[in-house]
Amino acid sequence: MEEKFNLKESLEGISAKLISWLDSLILNLPNFLLAILVFVIFVFLAKYTGQLLNKLLGNRVKQDSIRQITVKVSKAIVILIGFFIALGILDLNKILTSVLAGAGVVGLAIGLALQGTLNNTFSGIILSFLPELQIGDWIETNSYAGEVTEINLRNIVVKQSDNNYVVIPNSKIVEEPFKNFSRTTRSRVMLNCGVGYSSNLEKVKEMTIETISEHFPSRGNEQVEFMFTEFGDSSINFVVRFWTDATKNRDLLVARDIAIIEIKKTFDKNGINIPFPIRTIDFSNTLNMKKPD
Repeated sequence: MEEKFNLKESLEGISAKLISWLDSLILNLPNFLLAILVFVIFVFLAKYTGQLLNKLLGNRVKQDSIRQITVKVSKAIVILIGFFIALGILDLNKILTSVLAGAGVVGLAIGLALQGTLNNTFSGIILSFLPELQIGDWIETNSYAGEVTEINLRNIVVKQSDNNYVVIPNSKIVEEPFKNFSRTTRSRVMLNCGVGYSSNLEKVKEMTIETISEHFPSRGNEQVEFMFTEFGDSSINFVVRFWTDATKNRDLLVARDIAIIEIKKTFDKNGINIPFPIRTIDFSNTLNMKKPD
């Protein structure tokens, strides 16, 4: 025969179970509060550990990116230690073992699902320890140019000259070439120009080199280089190459601006013409204006 449902016995079973849970909660309440306290202490400890480590590395490590990534990793390690100690206080050894085993499986699944994200993370670690790229450097990469303001585990942040920020994934920086203007204090500027066909080319060369040398003094083995490059449609073209102090793209623009102004002044003073494109219209064909017979 089938047993009939007994509501009274079911309620008694539920109440007994709830009472046992309550007793267990009351008995473990001190451990629970202690575990919370320990975890909170480790959170604050991670904060102060990061600050102390940042001060210690400030005098020894020049790269801001290395200091930032080291501080973040150290804080994460301290918090994880506090989490596992809190689980130990709660006497959750079985749960702890399950968490570690599950973390391995979940980690594998996440690794397969987030390959791009992990690629950016490892690329961020590489960039943080890369001496050729530091916070404050002016770089040009992936069709963007600007000052590096942040390097984290996901991307780098570049502030462009128009005051807008560009976020570039770390993997793009690692896989693509980039130009760093801040790694050298001197850069070479190349300026193209042209003079009229009637100009004295030896005089043009001499005046240009003299003008550039006056405003951009050379250092060491540096020298101003001047070379005519081609016979253009309206002018004989040349390129002049000189050195200037430059740690960002704007410095090159300023140097080119000064050079253009001074060369134009010199040419105007000495009667050297910088021609603009000329088109000659041929009117040699004559039209017969007589009426036909």
